[in-house]
Amino acid sequence: MHALIIEDQSLISIMLEDELHELGFTSFDTAATQEAAIAAAQRRCPDLITADDRLITGSGIEAVRIICADQSIPTVYIVGNPDELEGKLPGATIIGKPFRSDELRQAVQGAAQLAAD
Repeated sequence: MHALIIEDQSLISIMLEDELHELGFTSFDTAATQEAAIAAAQRRCPDLITADDRLITGSGIEAVRIICADQSIPTVYIVGNPDELEGKLPGATIIGKPFRSDELRQAVQGAAQLAAD
């Protein structure tokens, strides 16, 4: 399984890759900008996206909207202040930073279920 990690903090990207590897993901693309995320998804469609809302340039939220315009891909938003996104992303799976392994696992499972519905 392939994951796209949209995150501009490299330490968090590394942590996410390690955690997702434990959940069975075997390949990864990491993007720190909206443009890089869209390009990565065009090269290889991910089975899962994790996305921060604020990036070096652009928005993880906007990148996901563009990437998922024609397809449903399980997405977990991992953000510094989840309360700011309340009501802005109805039905989205959102967890805060710092995250725990069990939170991420549950969020990935929940996002997969949402995408399947």
